[in-house]
Amino acid sequence: MSYALAELTSEQLAALVAAPEPLVVLLPVGSVEPHGPHMALATDTVISTAAAERAAAVLEAEGKRVRIAPAVAYGVTNCAAKFTGAVSIPGETLTAYLSAVIDGLLHSGVDHVCLVNNHLEPEHDQAVGAAVVDRGAAASVACPLTRRWARTLSAEFKSGQCHAGRYETSIILAADPTLVDEAARVGLPEVPISLSENLRAGVTDFAAMGLDRAYAGDPAAATASEGDELLDKLAEMIAGEVRDVMA
Repeated sequence: MSYALAELTSEQLAALVAAPEPLVVLLPVGSVEPHGPHMALATDTVISTAAAERAAAVLEAEGKRVRIAPAVAYGVTNCAAKFTGAVSIPGETLTAYLSAVIDGLLHSGVDHVCLVNNHLEPEHDQAVGAAVVDRGAAASVACPLTRRWARTLSAEFKSGQCHAGRYETSIILAADPTLVDEAARVGLPEVPISLSENLRAGVTDFAAMGLDRAYAGDPAAATASEGDELLDKLAEMIAGEVRDVMA
């Protein structure tokens, strides 16, 4: 089954929102940002979309009606600004844009919008969160930076050495392996640099952190099977956030 909201006609969506059961829309949020020499600029958006697709199936099995909105593919990517391909927008612009999209969906009769964010730059995360402030049960955010969900993820993720490393590369291998350059990936050395530790120390630039090729962690150790398990965990994260507000 396709959960894509964009594939519906106006009349089909009108029929969905007219039904008595609540309609949930998942809105993937990502970035256009360098992810090493082996992965696509769209990595974060692909992860959010793939996780949303799995979460939609989980929620539907629980009796909820779910659709997935077209992804918001641009975000705050200042950390990678020195690398080719980084396209960053101001945080306040992202908040305003996401707020307008949420307003439009709610105006159409959708009952709840969950922003699914897998671009973890702090300023971006804050901008996404600001879009749901004071909305109550109408909107939520699902993001692995939340401690509740972070502790369910892999050791590399918890270490902070997870930009285009084993964690993200495994997920893309499971979601869309055509977006991974295998010839480049298998020869990459591990880069044991924690982004989270650097960010806490006030270092906000990948190059200054020592990420000379825009990745940290161990992409050569990535596997599709690990990515499949991680996508299931991210799907549970999304489903959990939706359950909390629609219980």
